[in-house]
Amino acid sequence: MERLHTTAPLVGFLMQRGLLMSGVTLPVSGWAPPVLEPEIAVYLGEDLAAGADGETARAAISGVGPAIEIVDLDRPPTADTVEDTLARDIFQRHVILGAKDASRAGCNLDGLMGHVWKNDVEVAPRAQPATTSEDLVDIVRHVANTLAASGKKLAAGHVIITGSIVPPLPMQAGNRMVFQPDPIDTISVQLASG
Repeated sequence: MERLHTTAPLVGFLMQRGLLMSGVTLPVSGWAPPVLEPEIAVYLGEDLAAGADGETARAAISGVGPAIEIVDLDRPPTADTVEDTLARDIFQRHVILGAKDASRAGCNLDGLMGHVWKNDVEVAPRAQPATTSEDLVDIVRHVANTLAASGKKLAAGHVIITGSIVPPLPMQAGNRMVFQPDPIDTISVQLASG
């Protein structure tokens, strides 16, 4: 946010056509170096209006799960290109969502520990998904407020990916990522040429 001169995170959108199943082999020829981001997905079980307090937002969260965002970062964003970055949906191409863990309703992250492997080498052992669950609740509130400013509403059934738990990982064809936010679901993706 400091580099982009923004006061809040940028908000893009996830499209059904961009959703991939875990374990997929994804061709990335013609891409700028793909960038993969292991993230925590937050699932909404109730509508959430703008201006909701933390307690109300927490109550609207029906569970969390793993996600991998797949980005084609053909030109890194700058403070001068924020509008273009948003218009291009923050370079997002695809997302992989794991199973929702409903036992973590209310954004319960207790005991959750992230493991990220690139080509069978653990690059982020025991990465914390967030400093506190309050960080993710604040992201949910921010998304609700941003949507309301555009005349839209954050609704039950919506999914929010909350930002990479490690620095985004540049990848290339032939690379594989596995993300396991232990003790919940494990997801993976294999990149390929062609």
